[in-house]
Amino acid sequence: ASHVVVSLVKHYPNYLIINLDKLDYCASLKNLETVSEKENYKFIQGDICEPDFIKQLFETEKIDIVLHFAAQTHVDALEFTYVNVYGTNVLVAAAHEANVEKFVYVSTDEVYGGSTDEEFDESSPKRPTNPYASSKAAAECFVQSYWERYQFPVVITRSSNVYGPHQYPEKVIPKFISLLQHNRKCCIHGSGLQRRNFLYATDVVEAFLTVLKEGKPGEIYNIGTNFEMSIAQLAKELIHLIKKTNSESEMEHWMDYVKDRPTNDLRYPMNSEKMHNLGWRPKVPWKEGIKKTIEWYKENFHNWKNSEAALEPFPLTEPFAQLSGP
Repeated sequence: ASHVVVSLVKHYPNYLIINLDKLDYCASLKNLETVSEKENYKFIQGDICEPDFIKQLFETEKIDIVLHFAAQTHVDALEFTYVNVYGTNVLVAAAHEANVEKFVYVSTDEVYGGSTDEEFDESSPKRPTNPYASSKAAAECFVQSYWERYQFPVVITRSSNVYGPHQYPEKVIPKFISLLQHNRKCCIHGSGLQRRNFLYATDVVEAFLTVLKEGKPGEIYNIGTNFEMSIAQLAKELIHLIKKTNSESEMEHWMDYVKDRPTNDLRYPMNSEKMHNLGWRPKVPWKEGIKKTIEWYKENFHNWKNSEAALEPFPLTEPFAQLSGP
């Protein structure tokens, strides 16, 4: 989301870009330092789960377009249902009341569930297998209902795994990079044979800009890539690039297999032809994207207060009882 904000501020000088964020465990305003002093950028700290605050925000700021990236993303935390489902409901309801021109809900390929062979398109059924994916699928239903009932112009996107600078080190690529840069082993869940499609951050930015301009109300768009890699192979690539070794035994030395997550789907293959028809395709090759990402984390790992905690194999999450709300 920070990449999208930076791009919007730079490319749309006549629009005021408002960045709303609660600033919880995975957020860092350092990711927005390049635009923080721009006249067309405004940061507001707030919680999408507070209806009165959100209602007042729409009333005072005269918002035209909403890009809803806000979510708790740790896949095994049931408590994040509150933010992902209830928070989305609060936001879409307020946007509808304010007659917003377009509401883009950012979802995930995980709502389809795993597959070893079937390629998912936008009409494929939702079969989420973990609490995070289930909460995103439920939130999609709330958003879609505003189109069905009111013809409120919502658009839903489902993207592959995004990587690149600015990502909280809890996620697999920045986690492995940071572990290796701190002379620690890559912690691999289960067999490491799970495969993921990785999409570079600037390619995703282009996809969202395309959806903003060309995306049709009521539609869903897969934002995917054919580039796919197993988690074990990912670890080996990063070990090769950071530890400068091709030796299989030395690579194994930097890999630590830990217990698997309760539900860890093997693959999420997606068909993105619908986005291609809007004129978007990913451009950044893996070798270029991963090199830029490695360089960024060398300098910016401490952009978050709790970066070290994110490197644990199973990061601890905030207890549900501590979350604000009714």
